[in-house]
Order: sequence, then C-alpha cells, then structure tokens
Amino acid sequence: MVLLDTLKEGLSDLDARGLTRRRRVADTPCAAHMTVDGRAIVGFASNDYLGLAAHPLLAEAVAQGAHRYGAGSGGSHLLGGHSRAHAILEDELAAFAGGFVDTPRALTFSTGYMSNLAAVTALAGRGTTLFSDALNHASLIDGARLSRAEVQIYPHADTEALSAMLDASDASAKVIVTDAVFSMDGSIAPLARLLELAERHGAWLLVDDAHGFGVLGPQGRGAVAQAALRSPHLVYLCTFGKAVGVAGAAVIAHETVVEWLLQRARPYIFTTAASPAEAHAVSASLALIAGEEGEARRRHLQALIERTRTILRSTRWRPIDSPTAVQPLIIGSNEETLALAARMDAEGLWVPAIRPPTVPAGTSRLRVSLSAGHSFADLDRLEAALALTGESA
Repeated sequence: MVLLDTLKEGLSDLDARGLTRRRRVADTPCAAHMTVDGRAIVGFASNDYLGLAAHPLLAEAVAQGAHRYGAGSGGSHLLGGHSRAHAILEDELAAFAGGFVDTPRALTFSTGYMSNLAAVTALAGRGTTLFSDALNHASLIDGARLSRAEVQIYPHADTEALSAMLDASDASAKVIVTDAVFSMDGSIAPLARLLELAERHGAWLLVDDAHGFGVLGPQGRGAVAQAALRSPHLVYLCTFGKAVGVAGAAVIAHETVVEWLLQRARPYIFTTAASPAEAHAVSASLALIAGEEGEARRRHLQALIERTRTILRSTRWRPIDSPTAVQPLIIGSNEETLALAARMDAEGLWVPAIRPPTVPAGTSRLRVSLSAGHSFADLDRLEAALALTGESA
C-alpha cells in the first residue's frame, strides 16, 4: 500500500539519521532506583526532582481521593467534571504560588501541554505579536502557531534583542513567552528583565515554570517567587508531573485573567477534567513540598546538583553550566550520543540521549536529570561510568 510505504520510508530515514525514539517499560514506580525492561537500573531520566512520584503519602492520597470522588471526573470542568477536589486545589495553588499578583486565582488542567496551549491561544490572536524565546518548550511553540498571532523568535535569553524587537513593534497587543527553567539546557530565564520589558511595553509575560515549581524559590513556590517578582502582567504556568510527583497543571494569574481563560481557552472548555483523585493527591503534595520534608529534599537535591556539575566538568565532553536539576552533557553527533547512552545503560544507568528536533542539530546530548531520591553513591556510579566510557571512546 502506497500510504504505508511512504510512512515506512520516513521511518527508515529517521533510523538512518539516528533519530528513532524508543520507549522503555518501567516495571516499578518512578524512582531513582527502578526495574526497567526487567533490569535493575539507576534512573537519571525522569523529572521527579523531589523524588515524590512514589512517595507513600501521595499514593495514599490518590487512593483516598478515588474513594471520596471516584476514579474519573465524567466531563469537562464546565459540564459536571469540576469536583470539590479541583476547587480546593485551585484555592491552595492561588495561595501557594500566587503571591506575584493581587487577587490571584488558579485554573487546573489535565496536562502542562494543555495549560500552555490554553494560555497562549486565549491571550494571543490576530493582531497580537508574540515574542518567544528560541528554546521554548514545544507546547509553547504549538500554542503560538495555533494562536494565529504574529510570532517573533528572540535568541535564547537575549533581552537586548527582545528589547529591540519590542521597540520596533507597532502591534496593539504583545505577549512575551518563556520557559522559566529550560528543560534541555537547565538554564533559568532572566525573569526580572523580561518583566521590566513587559511592563514598559504593556505586554503579558507568560512564564512556564514546569521545571522550577516545587524546587525553586522559598518553600518551592517557583521561579517567579525566587526572583521576588510582582506584577499584574505575569501569567504563571506550573505542572504537577515533575517535582510535585503526580500529574496535571495549572495557570495562576490575576483573577480577571483566569476568568478570561475559563471563558475563552478551548483546551480548557472542550476536554474532560483530570481525575479528582489526582487533584486530591496534588493538594497533599503541596503540603509536603512546603513543609520540613520538602525543604530537606531541596537541600539534598542542591548538593547533588553541585556534585554532578563537578563530575560533568571532568569529562571530555561539554557540559552546560546549569544551576538546576537538569544537567546536560553535549556530545555532538546523534550516533556518538546514542552509543554513549548505550554504554551507560550497560553499566546499569539510564541516561537518555536527547537529539533533534528536541535540541538543535549538532548539539545532541545526554540529559542527566537529578532527583532528591538519588544518593551520592549513585553519582559515584555515574562518574565511574563516564570515565570508563570516555577512555574507551
């Protein structure tokens, strides 16, 4: 069949260029130590930054939520699916991470991808110019495409270039969009300067803090709290499938912004609400994150980050100087990156190979993702495997 032949040719081309993606099957809960495809491994692949995904308190909270509210929501938030668990969580989120604006309000979503599509498409449209960091997540890029706004890409974290673009723009509406922590580099956006530009030009500043929420800032309140920012121009997006250890996402902003999203954001209006059991578990996780255990996990994670930076600098490859739990090691070619990931796997370490289009061509890398569940002994194994691999390469 010609249609299938076309797809087969495309798949063969991906494989020839070292771009085929393959799934692995986890036989045990997400943790630093797992059984994957039947083998015991140390996992450096997940975004479970605080090591909460398998926390017994959260597992119990999911069970409690399911017994109290049921397994599924049964409908969209506007058609019967908005449970008391969602309402409680939204109030808690507004109080937890909404200190950057007067009268904060939160709106929950099933996934971070959906929250980004919703916020971008609701605030940007025809007549709007959207200014997007060159390394933004795919969900922000897709939101920009769907918005039908004019899109201008500024070089990564280059606020001088962005300032010039804003000065030259005569758009009646402007939106600046950025990740807070860039997921493949681990760098942190210059949020204070971005907000200064947003306020000067009457623009919204959308900040996707998927990889900072729960980890950065006082009590893990996120990157905006870490930068001590406060402005009605801020629209804050956070996810629950990373440091929070559950699933879902939220947009937090001034109550008027959130009401606009509730009325106009198609990814919110036209989809089934997330399980109320998940929302109940996120509430439990927020309490844990803000408490003494959360603080202890963040301290341990920071120590792991510093040790890993030292390890990666000692290799023959090029690390990116990241202050976060995302620690990339740039290898270069797809083939060498895949070979290195395979050799790490042979040593019982799951360190994923990241290749285009996720990262620019020629910058394929290993992405070492740290968790508070890791030990310094795990890092010793990582160091030994990198040294052994570097000698044999």
